[in-house]
Amino acid sequence: MIILASDHAGFQLKEQIKEFFNNENITTIDVGTYSKDKVDYPDFAKAGNERVLESPQNIGIYICGTGIGMSIAANRNPKIRAALCMNSTFASLARKHNDANVLILPGRYMNRIKAINIVKTFLTTDFEKGRHAIRVRKLNNMV
Repeated sequence: MIILASDHAGFQLKEQIKEFFNNENITTIDVGTYSKDKVDYPDFAKAGNERVLESPQNIGIYICGTGIGMSIAANRNPKIRAALCMNSTFASLARKHNDANVLILPGRYMNRIKAINIVKTFLTTDFEKGRHAIRVRKLNNMV
C-alpha cells in the first residue's frame, strides 16, 4: 500500500500525486493533512510511519515545503529509511542501495511532472541487496 502524508506546504503536491494514483486505479491511504491550513509536519510523518510499518510492502510518500522537516521527523523511527529525493537518480539509488521505504519530496520546490517521475522510479526500483544489505542491517542496529 502507498501511504501519503504532507503538511500544509506539501498539500498541493500531495493532492496532485494522489490524483495521478487515482487515474492509474492505484489505491492509496492519505493520512493528511487535508487542507492548506497550517499544521505541524512531525504529526503527519508520525501518522505516515505508523501506517508504513503495518506491512513490509508499504511505501510512504511524504511531502513538506523543503522535504527536510519530513525527512528528519520520519527518520526518528529506526524502522523507517526516508530519503529526500530531488530527481529520479536519487530515487533509484535510495531504493537500490538503501532499501528506502519512504520517499520525501519538497512541495515548494518541485512541480507535478517531476514529482510523478520520481514517484514512478521509486516505486519500480528494487533493493539490490548484496553489499547494500550489510549496510542496511548496520543502520537497523544503530539504535
